Amino acid sequence: MTENKKDFQKELLNVSIYDSKEDMGEGAAAFVSEELQKAIHERGKANIVLATGASQFTFLESLKKHKEIEWDKVTAFHQDEYVGISEDHPASFRKYLKDRILNIVHPAKQYLIEGDAKNLNEMMRKYEELLKANPIDVICLGIGENGHIAFNDPSVADFNDPYWVKIVKLDDKCRNQQVGEGWFKTMDEVPEEAVSLTIPAIMKCKAISCVVPDARKAIAVRDTLNDEISTKCPATILKKHPNAKLFLDPTSSSKITG
Repeated sequence: MTENKKDFQKELLNVSIYDSKEDMGEGAAAFVSEELQKAIHERGKANIVLATGASQFTFLESLKKHKEIEWDKVTAFHQDEYVGISEDHPASFRKYLKDRILNIVHPAKQYLIEGDAKNLNEMMRKYEELLKANPIDVICLGIGENGHIAFNDPSVADFNDPYWVKIVKLDDKCRNQQVGEGWFKTMDEVPEEAVSLTIPAIMKCKAISCVVPDARKAIAVRDTLNDEISTKCPATILKKHPNAKLFLDPTSSSKITG
């Protein structure tokens, strides 16, 4: 059993600080499992959006061990993909998810964003239609070092975006983070654009699990919790969601005040 070091709330956002990354990941996995089971009990099926990046490692390790999840009744989506990157590229988010969870739990259906599609506009339109036709029971997020959620960096985030899926330009801090996490060797290798779910698409999800480990995220976590809600730190919008939970470890929570 995991034990919370501390639980509290900021506006509507529930926050749990765990004693380790592993406990944090398991706490998030238990929350996501419960949301999926609730949907399956009510409707006989569930829909999930998965996240990628280093922040999700312990969460995904724990999630695939939750044998109570009936994955044959789950449809999986994901948040974003680099424009122009093929599925077999080492930094591809499709590859990441297949390697770490999808090819292990085998959901009933999976719909992955094709960043290298010949017609990106058509692909995005169809993906938006799929999301609207399959209301998401739980989305799994992280928070970027610049406060982004999905790839909604401060420069492109729009709380009232008319689209659910769009092409976004990645800012330098975001691209540097991808190098820092080891997905690319240099900034020049990091694509300048990605296809991303927008903030309205995220906020329409019935539940949000946001997993944020590591000291390099401490300022973004502090700003998310303490700043006014604005696109200067896009993650601040999570404080307005009726069923969102933020999972932290000792280092990512180290700058929280008040």
